[in-house]
Amino acid sequence: MRRTTLAAVCLAAAATVGLTACGSESAGSGGAGSSKGSSDAGKSDAGKKEAGPFPGLSGPEIVDKAVKATTDASSLTVQGKVPDEDGTIELDMAFDTKGRCAGSMAMGGEGSLDLITTKSTVYMKYDEKFLRAQGKGEPAAETDAAVNMLADKWVKTSATGADTKEIAEFCDLDVLLADFKDVDSAASRGKTTTVDGTPALTLTERDGKDRHTLYVATEGKPYLLKIVNESAKTPEFLSFSDFDKPVDATPPKGDVMDIDKLAG
Repeated sequence: MRRTTLAAVCLAAAATVGLTACGSESAGSGGAGSSKGSSDAGKSDAGKKEAGPFPGLSGPEIVDKAVKATTDASSLTVQGKVPDEDGTIELDMAFDTKGRCAGSMAMGGEGSLDLITTKSTVYMKYDEKFLRAQGKGEPAAETDAAVNMLADKWVKTSATGADTKEIAEFCDLDVLLADFKDVDSAASRGKTTTVDGTPALTLTERDGKDRHTLYVATEGKPYLLKIVNESAKTPEFLSFSDFDKPVDATPPKGDVMDIDKLAG
């Protein structure tokens, strides 16, 4: 039981790393916030008086506005795929600044995890593929027992427990987006488009052969709507939506296994 809980923590922590990396990579690392490799373009763009959306603002100034609007949101939903050293993480999660989250995560080809977190409790549901992937190297009988007991069933544990501290932090939107506030962008303005029906302005950066595109809402608050990192080795994208909408972190109904009571 302990191994399964820890596996969930590791998956959640990995997703956090993937998300913050897109907004604030160090120089030359290829994140959307990277300033090296395109700094000259950014400086040139900064002096331009542009027409259209955000008149008079340069690419970096628009990115700053988008980052502030996004990190000031009380809640949002994140969907996308980000690379990790063990594969590709897929996530579809809603978060708020009160520590609540709800949604699902998957590690490429190794199953999925549903997660709901309230201020006091973490609820998780693993599929069979996830449990078997975490049981690699363990006796088959032990893995089969874990699958029979846990697969597709909700379990819960205290949000303040040692094994779930990282999940609780992952579900806090303020913690999740903290690194976004340090973005040093050199993005150049691009064309207007739409993202899921929302009018947006594209901004682009290059780092060697990699191309990074950001989409910023041009109506209402200038939220960051999408990040796409085009790389032959590690393509990734993240989209942001449902800004300031309540997160439905209602505890699951029916029988829920209490891990803390089982652990004694």
